[in-house]
Amino acid sequence: MNLDSSKSTGVLILGQTPPPYHGQAVAIQMILNGAYRQIHFHHVRMAFSREIDEVGKIKVRKIWHLLVVIIKIFYTRLRHNTPILYYPPAGPEFIPVYRDVVILILARWLFKKTVFFFHAGGISELYRRLPGWFRFLFRRAYFGADLAIRPSELNPPDGERLKAVRNIILPHGLPDYYPQFQKSRSTEIDTPTLLFVGALTETKGILILLDTCRILRDLGQKFKVKFVGHFESEAFRNSANLTVARHGLGDRVEFAGVLTGEKKWLAYSQADIFCFPSFYKNETFGLVLLEAMQFELPVVATHWRGIPSVVEDGRSGFLVPIKDSCVFSEKVGILLGNAELRKRMGKRGRKIYLERFTAERFWKDLETAFLSVV
Repeated sequence: MNLDSSKSTGVLILGQTPPPYHGQAVAIQMILNGAYRQIHFHHVRMAFSREIDEVGKIKVRKIWHLLVVIIKIFYTRLRHNTPILYYPPAGPEFIPVYRDVVILILARWLFKKTVFFFHAGGISELYRRLPGWFRFLFRRAYFGADLAIRPSELNPPDGERLKAVRNIILPHGLPDYYPQFQKSRSTEIDTPTLLFVGALTETKGILILLDTCRILRDLGQKFKVKFVGHFESEAFRNSANLTVARHGLGDRVEFAGVLTGEKKWLAYSQADIFCFPSFYKNETFGLVLLEAMQFELPVVATHWRGIPSVVEDGRSGFLVPIKDSCVFSEKVGILLGNAELRKRMGKRGRKIYLERFTAERFWKDLETAFLSVV
């Protein structure tokens, strides 16, 4: 939302918005939903993947969509005279990088300024693995942005490595849905609920969390776990279901699919502990952590990428090494056995959210960042 576009600076935002539902798409939608006084946005939507299981795969439809996107960029730039291009670079994966290179080489020269927001981290780590001829194209596409933004200082310094003129840290923020869906949590919960929200992929730690469930069940802990999200592939769905069956977890595990809107917020409000065992190489922040914290959920997550800049270890939750279901189950077990600790950590998490990660603060800081390159 733009309060007075006639007196503001135009920005062309190029990026995916939901569906599918993943961190980058949600973050870009958040930007577009913001209230700004001195900037206004024109959005060219990238929709290369309709579902999570299409991400990073070559399809004929995507080649046609690439042409459509480039035409829309030219049309929007010329019609609205937007001087700034906002672009979210891909993570360190070859196919998305090839797409980026085509788009950026054809489009960047149209704009006076370029802003990169690294919602996915690590693209600079790919540079040395590229063939020599492609490094030239890579530099033309990615080097020398006027502003590079990353959401956490713990993420790879992609902007610096890609020689951006200016580099800043700008943490994400989210609207507060908790007041609408708040519930009173009883300290006498018979069967606490563990919650995971995100893409159901191996690198998001799904098998680690299932092994955690096995360990906790063998220790006699009472719990159930809900997984909210889309499987990355039918093969991984089968693998996860096989793991559930092999360990006899069918009565404790629910794969709820993608939940949005009220159904998603109700899932948070009805949970007791949020679990996020990610070791995903593109991870930069974990927007779902903010969603959990605003709902006063204690968090057990991995010490990985930007996650420690969100979760305070020992205060709003626990951080554990990646791929370690033994330590993960130990920390979850502590919370399962101590309702008062769950409550205290949950309240601390909400306080952190309100102080540092609200949508209003994010929109204000983002507008300031855009105006700094005008």
